Amino acid sequence: MGDMANNSVAYSGVKNSLKEANHDGDFGITLTELRALMELRSTDALRKIQESYGDVYGICTKLKTSPNEGLSGNPADLERREAVFGKNFIPPKKPKTFLQLVWEALQDVTLIILEIAAIVSLGLSFYQPPEGDNALCGEVSVGEEEGEGETGWIEGAAILLSVVCVVLVTAFNDWSKEKQFRGLQSRIEQEQKFTVIRGGQVIQIPVADITV
Repeated sequence: MGDMANNSVAYSGVKNSLKEANHDGDFGITLTELRALMELRSTDALRKIQESYGDVYGICTKLKTSPNEGLSGNPADLERREAVFGKNFIPPKKPKTFLQLVWEALQDVTLIILEIAAIVSLGLSFYQPPEGDNALCGEVSVGEEEGEGETGWIEGAAILLSVVCVVLVTAFNDWSKEKQFRGLQSRIEQEQKFTVIRGGQVIQIPVADITV
């Protein structure tokens, strides 16, 4: 709650719980209880609040905040709240390395078929069948076969080279897109502001600075 409680209807009869609560003690509600409460909706949520906390102001009292004054804004208090309830920030996933993106690009079915075809082609180009009874042939035929054997590897090598080019281009495009996305996400997190009440003052803070 805390900053979230600032949207509640002002209640003039409620005293500032910041003065009433003992900030040296533990909070009267745990993170697990808050999670369970946030999963409820409509009448179920109201019933749970009434049974366990009395009303919304009871929750504010347990959280040592006020719907009128908000959090105190004291850095020590904010750090303690982040330590107890966590920070309003989702750590980004570890970026994939270029080699990982290359490996993912190699998983394409079409590329796998081309790789197998290239390997088979290279294997056949270097394969020499044993000489048999028909080994003695015309000099022209022998010369043609030798010429084909010497250049037969080019086809397989060309296929492999094409696969390598496609994989590198695909991996580079994915790496560029991921880098642009992370830059855009970081810019949005830094520029996006939210209005809250702290110490009775209406201020704007980044989304990562919102705390319970």
